[in-house]
Amino acid sequence: MSNLKTITPGHAAALVRKGAVLIDVREAHEHAAEHIPGARHYALSQIDGKHPIEAGDAVLIFHCKSGGRTNLNAGRLAGAAGRCEAYVLGGGIDAWRRAGLPTTAAEKREHRTEGGILSRLSNLFR
Repeated sequence: MSNLKTITPGHAAALVRKGAVLIDVREAHEHAAEHIPGARHYALSQIDGKHPIEAGDAVLIFHCKSGGRTNLNAGRLAGAAGRCEAYVLGGGIDAWRRAGLPTTAAEKREHRTEGGILSRLSNLFR
């Protein structure tokens, strides 16, 4: 059993504003497609070989896509967190996005719709 508590996206965002670090445990292709700005990427498949802690870290918040991977591996993640205070983001990046918090994919979508080729083409036929 793990000592990691599950927290809401709102609570996680508040902790991040105070210096907590988000750790994205999804695979590289998932992180590349969409991630939370500022989140460090440490794939769960390699977390035993690479530790996510850096100098000055005090609070870590682990997240995946929907919360399943982090909950199933909470014991491993607690071990990887060492002496840091650590949490799991309930609902993962999906819940973060539903809470209206920023992700890189959302920023890309906004950019594409504002000045993308489809937007410009649709203006030609108005």
